[in-house]
Amino acid sequence: MAITVRLFAALREHVGHSKLELELAPNETVGSLFDRLFVDPALQGLRPSLLFAVNRDYVSHDHELRDGDEVAFIPPLGGGAPGPEGEPIARVFLSREPLNLSALIDCVRGPGRGGITTFTGTVRDHFEGRPVLHLDYEAYEEMVLPKMAELCEIIETRWPETSVAMAHRVGRLHIGDEAVHVAVGAPHRDAAFAACRFAIDELKATVPIFKKEIYEDGSQWKAQGGG
Repeated sequence: MAITVRLFAALREHVGHSKLELELAPNETVGSLFDRLFVDPALQGLRPSLLFAVNRDYVSHDHELRDGDEVAFIPPLGGGAPGPEGEPIARVFLSREPLNLSALIDCVRGPGRGGITTFTGTVRDHFEGRPVLHLDYEAYEEMVLPKMAELCEIIETRWPETSVAMAHRVGRLHIGDEAVHVAVGAPHRDAAFAACRFAIDELKATVPIFKKEIYEDGSQWKAQGGG
């Protein structure tokens, strides 16, 4: 059977390609495929925190592959664009250009929403005492917007009458640049603050965007949740 493998961050750098086309025997699982492709102990060290996706949905390591599948090995995570069916998702954004917080706030305004909270993540100039020169972000772009939209729906179910919007940059960002925005509108401030905190935490944990910190003396791929 024929499958496509998508690679990101440290795995992409190790292989030297972002995509592989492979022929597999029947009964291969996504976990066994990873173990065959990546025998390097350093890469096997990623295994416990790795996420697996098949056809842009997260799956367990024992998920059995089928002909035509697109597999993604996702290292630890830390204007409108097409959604899964080509329709615009008007409140989730992935951009190579500077983000617009005012436009995001407009997405969550409403006559019944008395409180709007926002979170902005910016590029800091150090990590554990090491000067940071800049960050490079990359993403599994076809999966990012659907996962962001799914997260918005989860939040709006958990906190009724809220509205959520979020945006993230990709590409090279310099010190002080804005990397991510989250905006939440709610009837009252308690729900707005709680939903906003949940949104940024889950975005970092579940949306496949990858961050590389560049230092004067080297570089390192970082888990999104650590920042």
